[in-house]
Amino acid sequence: MFNIILFGPPGSGKGTQAKIIEEKYDLHHISTGDLFRYELKNETELGKKIKHIMEAGELVPDKITIEMLKNKILSFDNPKGFLLDGFPRNNNQAKELDKLLEELGEEVNVLISLDVPEEEIVQRILNRGKTSGRSDDNDENIIRGRYKVYMDQTLPVYKYYENKNKARTVNGVGDIDEISNRILCAVEEHNKK
Repeated sequence: MFNIILFGPPGSGKGTQAKIIEEKYDLHHISTGDLFRYELKNETELGKKIKHIMEAGELVPDKITIEMLKNKILSFDNPKGFLLDGFPRNNNQAKELDKLLEELGEEVNVLISLDVPEEEIVQRILNRGKTSGRSDDNDENIIRGRYKVYMDQTLPVYKYYENKNKARTVNGVGDIDEISNRILCAVEEHNKK
């Protein structure tokens, strides 16, 4: 299997780019944010537990996230690989992901990080908030808080995979096709090693 982590702060374009990468490599796209939103929308027990956490812009506890991810991965028959979007969010999750994939005889092949400045992130999410229906997308303080959480807790994951020679950074500013081409080139370049 071929497994990619699409990485970057909230609003960096991971969801948009994931669709393109998913099609190009015939991967199963797994967005932990989408998994959580499903639980919230359907008002499951898990959804009730995480509602307050997500609305405050905080990260859901690792144990819950990892269990949900494991269930999703195991739900696919004969996958060619996975595209993880929004996971892992900290080094503990990265280590747990590596353990889970190792149990399955797999590994993370490459992490692609979308580099987007904070002010661009804030504007993108505020624009998204006009149609997303998510209250946290309309509050600049929450958006900046989410960005700070990303910088403090999530960005170290890049270093974790960089130390394994599996991380690449791509400029995440520009039109969708330009960014897609940068990502695909970075994946192909990594695969040549």
